[in-house]
Amino acid sequence: MSDALDVFDRRESEVRGYVRAFPTVFDRAVGSTLIGEDGREYLDFFAGAGVLNYGHNNPLFTRALIEYLEHDGIIHGLDMATSAKKAFIEAFERLVLEPRGLDHKLQFTGPTGANAVEAALKVARQATGRTNVIAFTNAFHGLSIGALAATGNSHYRGAAGITLDNITRLPYDGYLGTEVDTLDLLEKMLDDPGSGVDLPAAVIVEAVQGEGGINVASVPWLQRLRTITAERGILLILDEIQAGVGRTGAFFAFEQSGIVPDIVTVSKSISGSGLPMSLVLLRPEVDVWKPGAHTGTFRGNNLAFVSARAALENYWADTAFVDGVASKSALLASELEKIAAEYTDLGFVVRGRGLMYGLACDADRGLAGRISKEAFSRGLVIETSGAHDEVLKFLPALTISEDELLRGLSIVRESLAAALAE
Repeated sequence: MSDALDVFDRRESEVRGYVRAFPTVFDRAVGSTLIGEDGREYLDFFAGAGVLNYGHNNPLFTRALIEYLEHDGIIHGLDMATSAKKAFIEAFERLVLEPRGLDHKLQFTGPTGANAVEAALKVARQATGRTNVIAFTNAFHGLSIGALAATGNSHYRGAAGITLDNITRLPYDGYLGTEVDTLDLLEKMLDDPGSGVDLPAAVIVEAVQGEGGINVASVPWLQRLRTITAERGILLILDEIQAGVGRTGAFFAFEQSGIVPDIVTVSKSISGSGLPMSLVLLRPEVDVWKPGAHTGTFRGNNLAFVSARAALENYWADTAFVDGVASKSALLASELEKIAAEYTDLGFVVRGRGLMYGLACDADRGLAGRISKEAFSRGLVIETSGAHDEVLKFLPALTISEDELLRGLSIVRESLAAALAE
C-alpha cells in the first residue's frame, strides 16, 4: 500500500474491508466519479454498496441541505416531531405509498439497515407471539445479532461469538436448480407436524439478493410465498435495503410481483444523499409496539429527512426517472450477455434486474476478484458478491450516463482479458 494509507494500517482496526480492495485515499466525488487525493479519477460501479443510487453529491440534495442548515433547521430530534420529518412523511405518503395502494405505517429506526431488520423481527415476534423466523440461503440481512441470525454467509456468521438461534434456513428460489420449486419444501415442512419446523412468526426475504450473488426471485415464486404465508398467518418481511429505492427499476423490488408485504425494511439509498437513515414499513395491524419499545439515539436524522424528501420530489413524481433506469438496464444486460457469449468456456451467468446485475463464474471462483483488482488499476471501482465472491457485481448509480456506463463496461472487458492472462 502507498504511504498515504500508512495511518489506516497503523491505527484502524483489522476489520476494515473495502480499503483493502480499493487502496487509495478518496478526497472528492461528483456523480459517478470518485477522485483521489492524488487527483486520479475513478468511475464508480459500486455506489457505496447501494447507498448512492442518485450519485455522489447530487446538487439537488446539496442545495436542499445547505438551505436547511442556513435556516438553523433541527438536526438531531430523536423521534420528536420536526418540520423536516413531517415534510418527508407527507412526500413518502404522496409519492410512494398512495400510488402503490399501500397503507403501511412508518417506523424510524436507528439509521442502519441492520437496525431496521432488528426492529422488523422484533415486531413480527410481538405481533404473532411466535419466535421462529424462516430465512433463506445466501440471504444478507445485516450483522447485528438478530439480523446476523437471518444472514446466511458463514464468514459473517463466524464472527458472532455466540449461537444464532430462532431461525430456520430454507432454499431460496433457484438454489436447487431451475427445475425445482423450493417452496414445495417450505409448504411441506410448515404443514407436516413431524418436520420439526415450528410455525414461524415471519418469513424474511430479499426479492433480489445483493450480497448473496445477485439472485433474483421469480414473480411466481414471490407470489406463491405470499400466498403460503398469508394462508397460515405468517408475516412476510421484504428486505428492500439494497434492492429498493429504484435499484431494480421500480421503487420497491417486490413491486413487479404485485404482492403486498406485511413489513418492509428500507435503508441505504432512502436518504438520497448518503446520509444514514432507515425505516420500517408496517401494516397497521402489525404495529403493536408500545411507546419507546424500540429506540435509537439517531432515529431522527433530520438532514436525511431533508435530502430524502428532495429525492422523492425530484425523481418519483413522474415516470421519467424509472424510464431512464429501464433504458440503461437494457444496455447493461445486453453488454453483459455479449461478454458471456464471447467467453462460453467460462460458463458466465448473467443475472439481475434494473441496475443491479451480476456476472457469475462458478468455473473460476477467483476470477471476479481478479477482474475487480484489474479494474481498479484502470480507474473503475467495482466489487464482488456471492458465497465464494464469484460474482462481479454491477451497482452503478441510477443517474449514471449511458456514456459512463459503456466506458465502465469497456474497462471490465479490458480487466477480464488481463485477469485471464495472469
